[in-house]
Amino acid sequence: MKRLRPHLFVMAVLVAALLTGAPSALKNFLGDVRFSAFPLEASGDIAIVAIDAPSIEAIGVWPWPRRLHADLIDRLTGAGASGIAFDVDFSSPSNPENDRAFVDALRRAGGSVILPAFEQSAHAGTGKALYVNRPLPHFAEQSWPAVVNISPDSDGVVRRYPFGDMIAGTFLPSMGALLAGRYDATAAPLTIDFSIRAASVPIISYNDILRGDPAALRRVKNKKIIVGGTALELGDRFNVPNATMISGALVQALAAETILQSRILHPSAQWVNFAAPLLLIVLMLLLGRRVSATARVCMLIGAALAAEIGAMALQARFAIMINTAMLHITVIAYLAAIALDEIDFRDLLGLIAERRFQRIAMSLGDGLVCTDRNGVITVWNPNAVAMFGFEAHEIIGQPISKICALTDEPADMDTFSISKLAPEQLQAPGGKLMEMTGRRKSGELFPLEACFSGWQAADGINCGIIFRDISVRHREAMRIRYLAEHDELTGLANRYSLVAHLRQKIEAAKPDDEIALLVIGLDRFQFLIDMMGHAYGDQVICAVAEQFTKFFESTTLVARLDGDEFAMVVEGPDAATKAEELSAQVCLAFSDVPLSVNRRQQPITVSIGLAVFPKDCRTADDLLGNAHLALYRAKSGHRGKHFVFERSIRVELETRARLEVELARALEKNEFELYYQPKVNLEDDTLVGAEALIRWRHPYRGLLTPADFMHVAKTSSVSEPLALWVMRTACYQARIWQARGFDLSMAVNLAPSQLRSSELATTIADVLEETGCSPSRLELEVTEDILIDDENAVRLFRKIQHLGARILLDDFGTGYASLTYLKKFPINGLKIDKSFVCQLRVEIDDAAIVSSTIGLSTLLGLSVVAEGIEDRATANLLARMGCKHGQGYFFGRPMPAAEFERKLLAEATGKPVLAYDKAG
Repeated sequence: MKRLRPHLFVMAVLVAALLTGAPSALKNFLGDVRFSAFPLEASGDIAIVAIDAPSIEAIGVWPWPRRLHADLIDRLTGAGASGIAFDVDFSSPSNPENDRAFVDALRRAGGSVILPAFEQSAHAGTGKALYVNRPLPHFAEQSWPAVVNISPDSDGVVRRYPFGDMIAGTFLPSMGALLAGRYDATAAPLTIDFSIRAASVPIISYNDILRGDPAALRRVKNKKIIVGGTALELGDRFNVPNATMISGALVQALAAETILQSRILHPSAQWVNFAAPLLLIVLMLLLGRRVSATARVCMLIGAALAAEIGAMALQARFAIMINTAMLHITVIAYLAAIALDEIDFRDLLGLIAERRFQRIAMSLGDGLVCTDRNGVITVWNPNAVAMFGFEAHEIIGQPISKICALTDEPADMDTFSISKLAPEQLQAPGGKLMEMTGRRKSGELFPLEACFSGWQAADGINCGIIFRDISVRHREAMRIRYLAEHDELTGLANRYSLVAHLRQKIEAAKPDDEIALLVIGLDRFQFLIDMMGHAYGDQVICAVAEQFTKFFESTTLVARLDGDEFAMVVEGPDAATKAEELSAQVCLAFSDVPLSVNRRQQPITVSIGLAVFPKDCRTADDLLGNAHLALYRAKSGHRGKHFVFERSIRVELETRARLEVELARALEKNEFELYYQPKVNLEDDTLVGAEALIRWRHPYRGLLTPADFMHVAKTSSVSEPLALWVMRTACYQARIWQARGFDLSMAVNLAPSQLRSSELATTIADVLEETGCSPSRLELEVTEDILIDDENAVRLFRKIQHLGARILLDDFGTGYASLTYLKKFPINGLKIDKSFVCQLRVEIDDAAIVSSTIGLSTLLGLSVVAEGIEDRATANLLARMGCKHGQGYFFGRPMPAAEFERKLLAEATGKPVLAYDKAG
C-alpha cells in the first residue's frame, strides 16, 4: 500500500483538478504563453481607420454626423481601398440630410461597404436577446451585412471568434470572415491566433483621411478597411491573451488576419490530452522505488519541458494546439508526492509551527509569557522584558505569581496560580481576559491586562498569556472621569456632578431633611468680558472660585454650572435658614472687598437665587430650575443680594408660556380685531385720523385689551407677524375710507421686533402696494424706550420717510432724554403722553412741560398730538397752547370700524365732524 500511495495521491489530484476546472485555466495560460513565444506579423492586407481621440477632438461632437462617414467612403474608394467595413451602429435614423448623403456614398461605393449587425441583451450577463440591431433598410440595400458580436470566455478574455451567426432565422457572416472571404454556417468558432501582433496591423487616423492627408490615403490603397473606435472614451475594449486590452475593431482585424494567413488553430483530440498523463502514470508505476527520487524528479521535469517545447513547435509551424494541461498537472502532482514521500511531514510541520511561533512571540507588540501545567514560566518575549524588567534567563523557571496578582493588596501578592482558572475558561474561544496587578523587577506595581489561553500538551494543560500595560489607559480613564465630573477651569464640581449629587441626596432624604440650593451669578460679567476680554474673564472666574473656598465648611458641595454661574448645596434639618445666612455672607464677602485679579483690584458683586427641597420642589431638576428662576428675579431687581424662590414666579412663567401658545393659536385662527380711536383737529373738532389699536377676542376670556397680552406678545415669536397683521389690516381700512372720500390718517404702533429688522422699510412698501393705501395717510408710532442705543433707527427712519409715511414719537416725556431724540432721530411729530395731559389744568409743572414741548416742536417743524383728553376744558386749553391735534375718551373711545363709521363719519359730506356738544 505504501508503494501505491504516491500514485493514488496523483490520481486524487487529477480528479480534484477536473472537478475544479483547473485544466481549462492552465490550458488557457499555456496557450497565452505560446502566443508570445513565436510572434508573427500581420499581412498588411487589412487596415484600420481609427475613430481615435484626436479625431473626436478635431470634430468636436459624438456621435458624428453621417455625412462625415459618407465623405470617408468617398475618400477611401477614391484612394483605391478594396473594401470598407464599418464597426459603427447604423440601426437608428439621424438627420435626414445626413442619411441621404450616406446612402448616396454607399451607392457610389458600388456594394463594397460592409455594415454591422449585432444582438443586444436585455440585461448584462443574462444571454437573453432583447432586440437585433441592423442597418436601416435604405442603408442595407446598398451594403453587405456582417455580425460584429464578440463573446469573451468565462474568464473575460476573448479567444474564439465565430464565422457567423443566425440572426432572425438568417445566417449572417461575421465581419472578419466576410473580409477574409471565408465563412461557413456549419463551422465552429475559430481560435484567433494572437501570435499575430496587434501592433503590426496598420492603423490610420479617421481625421487624417477626412482632411485628405496624402500619406494616409496612400496607406489604404488595395487594402480592406475596418472603420471602428479605438478611443478609450468610446468603451469598445476587450481583454485578449497576455493581459492586453484592444479595441473591437482590432479584434475583427486579427480574426480576419487569422483566416487570411491560414492560422486557424486546430485543437488536439481529447484522447491525446489524456494519453500523455496515463503513459506517465504507467511509467512511474513501472519505475516505482527502483529509481532514486532525484532521477524521477529529473525525468518528470524533462518530460514536461519536452512536451511543452513540442507543443510550441507544432503551434508555431502547423497551427495545431496541443493541450498539455493534464500532463503538467500530473507532473506537478508526482513532484509533490515525491517530496512528501522523502520528507518526514509531521516533523516538518512541527518545525515550521515552532519557528512561526518563535517569530510571532519575539515580534509581538505585547508581552508574551508561556507556562507549563504548574504555572512555571517557559517562554518570555522581548516585550515582556521591557514591561517587567526581568531578562529571560532571570525569569524563565520562576512561577507566574512572581510578576502578577489579582489585586494590589500585599497579602494577595505571590499567591496567584493559573490552577485557579477553570480549564474551560482557558480553552474557550478568545481565552480568559482579566485585569490584574503587575509587579516590575523594581517592585513597582502597575495595572495590567492579561489574556489567558490554554492548550492540551503531553504533560497537561499549558498556558499562554498576553500581557498589556494599561497604566496609560487607567490614567486617561481617571482623567476622563475627572473632566466628566469637574469644571476644567476652576477644579470645582460641574453641573453633571451637582445634579447627580442632588438626585442622590433627594432619594435618600428623610422626612425632616432639607436641601437648599444656592445658584450664584456674577453681576455685569458680560460687560466685564466685553471690556477686558475672555482671558481676563477666566481669571475672574478662578478668583471667584478661590473666594468660595472660604465657605466650604458651610456647604456640602460647591460647583460651577456654566459661564459666570456657580452653585452651593446646604443640607440638614435647618438647611433653609443656614442657606439664607450663607447667601448673605457670600454677597457681603464680594461687595466688601474687591477681588485681586492679575495684580488688579476688580470690584465684583454677586446675585443669588435660593430654592429649598422639599418646600419648593420634589426633584433635583426642579430644585435647580427654581433656584435659577430666583436668580433671574434677583438680577432683575435685587443685584448684589439674594432672592428666595416663590411659587408665584413659576406661576407667572407658566402663565406667560401658556399665553404665548394661545397667542400663536389666536393669530392662526384670526381671533384678533382692530379698534380705531379718533384723532381730531382741536381748532374746529374736525376728524382728521384714527389710531389702530389691537383687541383679542379670546374664546374663553372675552374681549382683551393690549394690557392683557401685549407685554408677552412683544417678546414672543408672534410679535413680528402680529405687528405685520395690524399694519396690513389698518392700511386696508384706511384704503376703504379713502375710497369713500374720507381723508383720514391711520396711526399704527411699531413693535420692537419690527425695528430690529433691517427689512422693515421694504415690508412697509410691500404692505402699501398690496393694500393700495396712500403712504401719506400712514403714521407709524414708536416709543422712545425702544430707540435707546439704536443707531440703525436713524437710517431706517429715513428710508420710511422716503416712502412717504410719517413717523411719530409716542408717549413723549415718559422715557429717557426725550429732547435729545427730537434732534437725533428724523421724526415728523410727537404725541404728548396722557400722564401730562390729564393733570394739565391742576398741575402747573405739567402745564409748563406741555406748553414748552408744543412751542419747541413748533420751532422744529414737528406736529404735536395730545393724548388722554377727557374733557372740553383740557381740549380748549391745549388749543390755546398751540396744539393742533388731540385724542382721548372725550372725543371717542376705541371702537370697531363699523361703529367708527356709524358714529363719526358723515356720509353726506367729505368732511367728517364729531357729533357732540362743542360747549362741552
